[in-house]
Amino acid sequence: MSRIGKMPVAVPMGVEVTIEGQDVRVKGPKGELAHTVAEPITVRKDDDGTLAVERPNDERKSKALHGLSRTLISNMVIGVTEGYEKKLEIVGVGYRVQAKGPAALEFALGFSHPVPVQAPEGITFSVESPTKFAVHGIDKQAVGEVAANIRKIRKPEPYKGKGVRYAGEHVRRKVGKAGK
Repeated sequence: MSRIGKMPVAVPMGVEVTIEGQDVRVKGPKGELAHTVAEPITVRKDDDGTLAVERPNDERKSKALHGLSRTLISNMVIGVTEGYEKKLEIVGVGYRVQAKGPAALEFALGFSHPVPVQAPEGITFSVESPTKFAVHGIDKQAVGEVAANIRKIRKPEPYKGKGVRYAGEHVRRKVGKAGK
């Protein structure tokens, strides 16, 4: 039995969950999210205010989707109550970020031109300092994807460690040329 899949999803006060067949909609103080659960998996709302994710059989596909579906629903509930945040930092001389509104950033990353980044709907940015910023949103996957795309603009290189990295990320360093 799936250890993750069989755990109930706690629904806090102020969060409204609607289940229509395979569609699950979660509405909370920060917004609304929807997800279509894969076919063999079913979701039901219990009397004690929790959600139960169930699978009909022990086939390989059902087992694989059981824990995944439960985690995706749990992420939606957390997203509409607390939201998600991914912190990033910039390392390098002259490398910096500037806020151009709540949904736009402009990077100076050693290119001959500034690099503008526009946030998709539901994502906002906050700049703490010229080298530290964060991506906020209610959809965990969208927050992670935007953060990964920003990191992809200038990945941390292994010799000096310059580039955009996640906060707390350890970059494996290489030694330079061996001199005589």
